Amino acid sequence: MRSRKTPLAAGLGLAATLAYAAPALAQDGAWYTQAAFQPMKRVALTLTNDLDQDRVNTPVTITPDQVPDLRGLHEMYVTVVDPSGEPRPEPDARQRAQDGPHGFLQEANGRALFFQMDDLDKDGVWDELFFQIDLKAHETKTVYAYVGFNQRGWNPHGTHAAIGSYARHQIPFWESENVGWKLWFPTDIDVYGKREPMLMAQRLYMENLDGYAVSYEDPALGSDIMSVDNSFGGGGIGLFEHPDQPDRVSKPRFTPQNTEVADTNFNLNQIDDTRYAFEVVTNGPVRSMVRVKTMNWRSGGGTYEMEQVYTAYAHQNYSTAKVRYSTFQPDNPGTAFAAAIRRHGNEEIRYQQGGIVITGGSEAIRNPDDREAVQNALTVDFAASALVVKDAYQPEYVFVPEYQGNHAFRIPVTPDHSYEYMIAAAWSEGAVLNTRDGFRDYVLASAREYNSPVRLSAVSTQSR
Repeated sequence: MRSRKTPLAAGLGLAATLAYAAPALAQDGAWYTQAAFQPMKRVALTLTNDLDQDRVNTPVTITPDQVPDLRGLHEMYVTVVDPSGEPRPEPDARQRAQDGPHGFLQEANGRALFFQMDDLDKDGVWDELFFQIDLKAHETKTVYAYVGFNQRGWNPHGTHAAIGSYARHQIPFWESENVGWKLWFPTDIDVYGKREPMLMAQRLYMENLDGYAVSYEDPALGSDIMSVDNSFGGGGIGLFEHPDQPDRVSKPRFTPQNTEVADTNFNLNQIDDTRYAFEVVTNGPVRSMVRVKTMNWRSGGGTYEMEQVYTAYAHQNYSTAKVRYSTFQPDNPGTAFAAAIRRHGNEEIRYQQGGIVITGGSEAIRNPDDREAVQNALTVDFAASALVVKDAYQPEYVFVPEYQGNHAFRIPVTPDHSYEYMIAAAWSEGAVLNTRDGFRDYVLASAREYNSPVRLSAVSTQSR
């Protein structure tokens, strides 16, 4: 077997950090096979968990600069394998017939992972290789990206993203099996929880089911668990533009242009006021992403345009957001970024430390638009949400009393006018994280992972 070490990239993003080290099992690791698939080349990816906690289904993001020998390859020519995973057995005749020519056959020396090679900028070339992995505390593990045509491997989706017409307007949806998010209002997030793990957003927008009433259709579908109205909901952005009013936040939905119709919580029109555009970036088995463009935002304290990318992850109750301003022209040089979530009305759960805030409590969940009370309120032991801003952005906690009360973070303006944050949610009716302590522990553990991503510590290309 020949092995060629690949020079490691010097410029790295936030998703992974490379520091050269001899790859584990680089010379003597047994080679994966799947029936007739007998690859002759592979790229060894050595992953390191720097935390003193186990990670389960933790995200791994790798760029082409980090793995030049995979640059430009079609997904059918890459198979990502965890050599410590349990190989799939040979399917029986019925399963083979059901799966057709693309079903998994008997594996040896590892288990193929579900992965994505996502084209984020839509130029036809993949930008990020993404998969999820389990790692013990301080564990270093080598996984392999095998090179060679392989058309086998149905990959059932654990996430979903779409733009759908829903109650007469276009809105983005993104979800995991446990939690879903949507932008009924274009800048502040609605959250819905499922009672059983499933993807169901397509039913919401295709059948136009009311998010607060889907339980009438099927209790397993769950319910909306976050009232947004004019608040920041389950997650939203804005700007601290007024140093003399440090707890006041400007929002794209509420501008001097739309004061005459502000009670609708929507902007006045698409010409004179803030406008928005949505697109699905990727809709995959392990992560799904939507992009939101906010344009022509004239706050009265500046002019702005920005792009947000929201990502849902399989098996997780959190979503991440990346924000980048393409136009940032504040009138006041003290202007700072804002990320916020609504304080739960009956706040019995509250945790705030550093860039983390958790809010929740028992709640009578009711659609705020149901003014005739045709629906019964759903009373639950708790519904909770959380916001995490990466420590690298030096977030400062601020309570914002306006817009019905919100927990926010003031974030200093960055040189590239971008920042990132995480939102999470759970409720007592869910199949997972259905206790208050369980959700708090999950958020704190996820925040530690978010601040210390899995490190790609070595790369080598091998052949036999």
